[in-house]
Amino acid sequence: MYKKFKSFQLKTADIKRTWFVLDAAGKTLGRLTSEITKILRGKHKPTFTFNIDGGDGVIVINAGQVVVTGNKAATKEYKYHTGYVNGLRRIPYRTMLARKPEYIIEHATKRMMPHSRLANAQLKRLHVFAGPEHNLQAQKPIHATI
Repeated sequence: MYKKFKSFQLKTADIKRTWFVLDAAGKTLGRLTSEITKILRGKHKPTFTFNIDGGDGVIVINAGQVVVTGNKAATKEYKYHTGYVNGLRRIPYRTMLARKPEYIIEHATKRMMPHSRLANAQLKRLHVFAGPEHNLQAQKPIHATI
């Protein structure tokens, strides 16, 4: 006979959220964002349930000091379309790093998350700051190392 095992199912009442501060200075973009994604989704916890938002919050500081490997700094582009004819706009990585370094980490993290309403709710707990200061002391964040 087979034993009947009960699988664990996380309930929304049992969720305990913590906040983590990650320093992006000198970190590789892809490796950093994969860790951010893991924390946002809650995959670092033993209570991970794929259909419940059990993840934690992430505060990223020093986003302007993130690095990319290889020739990506010269060839990587961020594209968007204005909606008009011939409206494709391309912004090089170096320009985006100078203008909006927060966008680089937010964009990479959003593309690593699953494309669902649950992931949209989880992405609201990601806060990225270009410098070493943040204004989220009320969440009592824990400084984490990657």
